[in-house]
Amino acid sequence: MEISAYARRVLLSPELEQKLAPCDMPPTDETPGDPLRVQQPARTSHLQFAAPRTAPPMPKPPALREPAKRAIAHHIMANHELQALEVMAAVLLAFPSAPTAFRTGMVQIMQDERRHTRMHMEQASRLGLQFGELPVNGYIWARTSQFQDPLDYVVSLPLVFENCNLDHTLELEEIFLEAGDSRSAGVMRAIHRDEIEHVRFGVQWLQAMKPADQPDHEAWLAKLQWPLQAHKARGHQFDADSRRTAGLSEEWIDCLARAEKAGLTQPADQRDSPASGPAE
Repeated sequence: MEISAYARRVLLSPELEQKLAPCDMPPTDETPGDPLRVQQPARTSHLQFAAPRTAPPMPKPPALREPAKRAIAHHIMANHELQALEVMAAVLLAFPSAPTAFRTGMVQIMQDERRHTRMHMEQASRLGLQFGELPVNGYIWARTSQFQDPLDYVVSLPLVFENCNLDHTLELEEIFLEAGDSRSAGVMRAIHRDEIEHVRFGVQWLQAMKPADQPDHEAWLAKLQWPLQAHKARGHQFDADSRRTAGLSEEWIDCLARAEKAGLTQPADQRDSPASGPAE
């Protein structure tokens, strides 16, 4: 399947089943087409992005003992995963001249994102909540308007949102186990393993696209655009080992470990911030 055709299906098909349908692998990249940008991904009415601060926030840890609150958490995370899938499709269409290896790697990661979306949808349903019953936000999607080149994507989604999720997945796995929900915990552990590879992809392409003489973490910090900052790339319980496995340098890991602690507290606008829970 052509990469451009797959990206168009994900981004421009409103029906969820079309968005989450697999890509025939390996994909081809013979007709990448002209650059295309859209303001919003096509979605059915019940999954349209809600006005800021109207989507429910991620429930706080004590509340996740309740099945209904865990259902809300999975609903939020399903939307995060779906946004990540749509963002990746948008990048493929916006930057058709990006290296084929980069574009092919993106499609491979998109297969994980569609699977993660379904995993969270299934857990929410098991706990009594169908995907789309609650308003959803578009915080992750909103970052696409800032992307001027593929490196803007690399420093943002893999190296902030997915980097942060290295911590959030482990934090939620522990919380779900304490609540006696081994199935939800298993989902978080499986996603954690995938996130390591997604962050590794980001590190490898940062290294390929940045100036050769610039240290990785300095190139990352220099390219970040507000409101994404270093502290957004970590959770409350910082897991250095996962980042070593993903290929981050010790200098980069130290930079994240020392990220401004004030940034790790729940902000007043937590409903729209990746600090309010796993980004994807």
